[in-house]
Amino acid sequence: MSNNFPSLFSPIQIKKLALKNRITMAPLFLGYANPDGSVSSLILDHYREMAASGVSMVVVENVGIDPFGTGSPFTLRIDEERFLFGLSGLAKTIHQQGALAILQINHAGRYAYRPEKIAPSSFETYGAVSREMTEEDIERVIRDFAISASRVKEAGFDGVELHGGTGYLLVQFLSPRTNKRTDTYGGSLENRMRFPLRVVAEVLKAVGPDFPVGYRFLADEWQPDGLHLEETTLFARELEQRGLAYLSVMAGTYDSFFLPEYIEEEKKEGYMVRFAKGIKEAVSHIPIITAGRINTPELANRIIEEKQADLIGLARVLLADPLWPKKAQQILTEPTTPCEPTCSLCMKRIAGGKPVFCSQWDRNRQKGFLLRIGEKETKE
Repeated sequence: MSNNFPSLFSPIQIKKLALKNRITMAPLFLGYANPDGSVSSLILDHYREMAASGVSMVVVENVGIDPFGTGSPFTLRIDEERFLFGLSGLAKTIHQQGALAILQINHAGRYAYRPEKIAPSSFETYGAVSREMTEEDIERVIRDFAISASRVKEAGFDGVELHGGTGYLLVQFLSPRTNKRTDTYGGSLENRMRFPLRVVAEVLKAVGPDFPVGYRFLADEWQPDGLHLEETTLFARELEQRGLAYLSVMAGTYDSFFLPEYIEEEKKEGYMVRFAKGIKEAVSHIPIITAGRINTPELANRIIEEKQADLIGLARVLLADPLWPKKAQQILTEPTTPCEPTCSLCMKRIAGGKPVFCSQWDRNRQKGFLLRIGEKETKE
């Protein structure tokens, strides 16, 4: 077995975690959870395959810390002790395939699917107006993050990731676009950072100094009146000072994902790497994960070589080809199957409340998946 990509397959240490290579699975919501938010057999099979792909670390998709703060009825939950059994089984499943297991925790805020949504400020989202959070709401949500993080540790995961991306609640406080508060949580960047930094502090306290805490980091909101690198680089430095394990950098929110300019940019290979590079240049030692249609090992290796990021996050790319890392390492000799840039099947199915499958899967796999979930085959 030859190694044409030495940087990509070099080990790296993140806190106490020894990663065998620089390839991670970035979190990707697929709608596979049971209707009550528990781990399903579909979830277990999916993450078993992802962990067996050859990645060093798997970050499991967002898990709700509050049943009223989940973005979908098919989101995993961790807000009660009863969910620990299934989540512990999920951690074990990932470990059995030789990968580290991280669990991402989240509150969707104004993107929650429930009728009553809370957010930093009253804000209209898809025709529904969220309620501005009270001081009591803020304290409760901070506590929920901390309790949920301790449950992640109890479930046997190797670390926890806070979801500060995609426009969810942590971002909603940070963004001048969605945070119009006039108290100590709004206005200046220092005030807008207060809520996410308090969440970070309480989570670190809850899990202890030896348990890695990562952060899904929104570098740019892709909105003219939103967050940009001028402010997010400063926020990144604050997170670094608090000893977080890594920043997993992304750009865009649900408000920008469907803008024509975002759709065009998103078709380009490595379209979010420049944002990771901007954050990496702003901090001195915290590892940076980048993602965004990194379809080829050549590009992935070059990103690491050129120090634009420290690790590669594969999400839809790994869904399209679960053998991508082994092919890149030439354990397997077939060419990689790319995530098709003109396809939006996964997004369409999520928007329609349906479990995701990939257009790049072969016909038999697609048919088998639809049969398993009890859905008739259609021309999507």
